Amino acid sequence: MNEFEIERHADPALSDPVLIEGLPGVGHVGKLAADHLLDEFESEPVATVYSEHFPPQVTVDDGVTDLAGAEFHALDADGTDLLVLTGDHQAGDGPGHYRLTARFLDIAEEFGCERAYALGGVPTGELIEEYAVVGAASDEALVDPLEDAGVEFREDEPAGGIVGVSGLVLGLGGRRGLDAACLMGETSGYLVDPKSAQAVLDALCDLLDFEVDYGSLSERADEMEEVMEKMQEMETAQAPTDDDLRYIG
Repeated sequence: MNEFEIERHADPALSDPVLIEGLPGVGHVGKLAADHLLDEFESEPVATVYSEHFPPQVTVDDGVTDLAGAEFHALDADGTDLLVLTGDHQAGDGPGHYRLTARFLDIAEEFGCERAYALGGVPTGELIEEYAVVGAASDEALVDPLEDAGVEFREDEPAGGIVGVSGLVLGLGGRRGLDAACLMGETSGYLVDPKSAQAVLDALCDLLDFEVDYGSLSERADEMEEVMEKMQEMETAQAPTDDDLRYIG
C-alpha cells in the first residue's frame, strides 16, 4: 500500500464547482449533511482516496468488505455543481490530517474548485432547542455573506479552534487562494444529530441558492428524540433520593 492510492471513477465537466467536505466529527453533523446531499440529488462517484493514514480497517456490508477511504461525488444542486467529499473515517494522526487534506485539495483543484465549505458540529455539552450555525472563514471578505445566511461569528468560538480536515480545508485551502468557510451546527456532542445537520444545510442552501427536502433527516431526528427521551427517563429513575443521600455511620 502506497501512502496514497487514488481510484478514478469518472471525469465529469463541472462548471464553477464548490467543494463540500463532510467527514465524521462531533455529532456526525458534517457527514450527515454531506450524505443527505448525496441522497437527495443524483450524484456520480468521481474518485476514491485510499491511504495508510486512515485507520487499518475495513467496513463490512452483508459480509463483503471495503477498505477505509474517502470518496468524492459530483452532483448538480439546482444548477450549482458540487464536489462532495465524504467517508467514514479521518486520519489517525496529525501528519496524516495534513497530508490527506493536501491530497483532497489537489483533487478539488483538478476539478476547478475555487470555493469550499467544510461542514461540521460544535459541541455545547447540553441539549439544544434552537440550533444555531457557527462560522469561520479563510478570509474576512467571506464573513458578511455568511452572516447574511444566518451564520454566527462568535469571539473565541469554537474554543480550541477547528481540528481535522474541516480546519485544514480553511488553513491549507486559504494558503492556496481557496475561498473556504466552515459551517458548524451546534450540537450536544452526545449523539448523532440530524437537527444540527439540517441547520447546517439550511445555511448552505442560502449561500448557494438551492433547495433540499428534509424528509429523511426529520425522520432520523424523531428517532433520536425518542432515544434522548428514554435516556432522560433512565437518568430520572436512577437519580438518588434524599434517603439515598443520608449518611449512615
